[in-house]
Amino acid sequence: MTETPAPNAAVVAHAKDDLRVEVLPEPAPAPDEAVVAIAYGGICGSDLHYWLHGAAGQSILREPMVLGHEVVGTVIAPAADGSGPAAGTPVAVHPATVIDDGSAPWPHDRRNLSPGGTYLGSAARLPHTQGAFARRVALPARMLRALPEGLDLRTAAAIEPAAVAWHGVRRAGDVRGARALVIGGGPIGLLAVAVLAHHGAAEIAVSDLSERPLAIARELGATATFTPTDADALTTWAADVTIEASGSVPGLNSALAATIRGGRVVMLGLQRSGPVGIEIAAAITRELTVAGSFRFDDEIDEVIAALADGSLAVDPVLTDEFDVEDALAAFARAGDASASSKVLLRF
Repeated sequence: MTETPAPNAAVVAHAKDDLRVEVLPEPAPAPDEAVVAIAYGGICGSDLHYWLHGAAGQSILREPMVLGHEVVGTVIAPAADGSGPAAGTPVAVHPATVIDDGSAPWPHDRRNLSPGGTYLGSAARLPHTQGAFARRVALPARMLRALPEGLDLRTAAAIEPAAVAWHGVRRAGDVRGARALVIGGGPIGLLAVAVLAHHGAAEIAVSDLSERPLAIARELGATATFTPTDADALTTWAADVTIEASGSVPGLNSALAATIRGGRVVMLGLQRSGPVGIEIAAAITRELTVAGSFRFDDEIDEVIAALADGSLAVDPVLTDEFDVEDALAAFARAGDASASSKVLLRF
C-alpha cells in the first residue's frame, strides 16, 4: 500500500505581522526542475524582516510569498530533461538565479553581483520569487548540489549561510596567521568564526551584546570574547582583519576603530538603506581596506566539502528545531538573539 504523503505545508508571508502555515498544491515541475522533499530550512534574518516589517530592506511584500532559501532535502522526482541529481539524492540548494538584464555593468566572473539576479524567497521583484519553506518544492536542477555520503541533513542545513560567511572571509583575503575580530554574534557572524578557524586565523575575537552567542563563539574556536561596551578591549585587540556582521552603524564604527593601520574590514552585515553616520576618516588616514560582501557564488561547493571532511564545525550554531506547523513559534524564537542562534524548521 502506498503511503499518503503529508499535506504540503508551507510558510507564507502575507504582510507585516501576517505569517501563515498554509497547504500548497503539489509542485508541477518544469522539464528542468526536480521535486525536492525539504528536510530542514533555516530561518534567515530576511525571513524575519518579511514577517516583522513586511519588507527586507528595499524588497517590499506586495503579494503572498513562500519564505525560505536556506534549505536541504532529498530529490523525489528528478528533472524530466535528465539534468541534475537522481531520485533519492540528498541535496543542498544554491538559491540564486543569475540574470544579466542589461540594467547595469557587472563583472561576469562574480555571478553573485548580476544586477537582474533573483533569490528564493525574495520580494525584490514582482512577481516575487517564491521560496522553499514547504514540504515539497519544484526547483531548477542547476540549483541542486548533491551531498556527500554521511553528511547529516541537519548539519547540511547550515550550508547556505556558511557559504555567505565563507564568501565574506574570502573578501578579507588570506587570513592564515591573522588576528581576526568578528563584530556581531548572530548566525552569520558565528559562521564567520567557524570559517576563520577553518582558514587558519591565529586568534579570533568576537563582540556581541549577549552571552549566549559569545559562548557559542568559544565553542567554534574564538580565543577572546567582548561586549560592545568594552571599547578599550576592542581597540587594544588590534585586529588585522575585522568582519562586521552586526549590520549596525555602531558595529561598523567599532570595526573601523578596532582594525590596525593598513588592516582590512569586511562589511558582511547589511546596513540599513540611506545615509548612515560612519567615522570614515579613520579608514582614510589609517589606510584601511574596506570591502563589501554580498551573498556568495561557488563557495557553496567548498563549504560542502569542508563539512563532509569535518574541517568546518557548524553544529553549535544550530540551536533550535521546530516542526513546520509550529512556524510562528519558530520565528518568535529566531527573533530572540539572546536565546537562540540558527533556528531550523523541520519539514
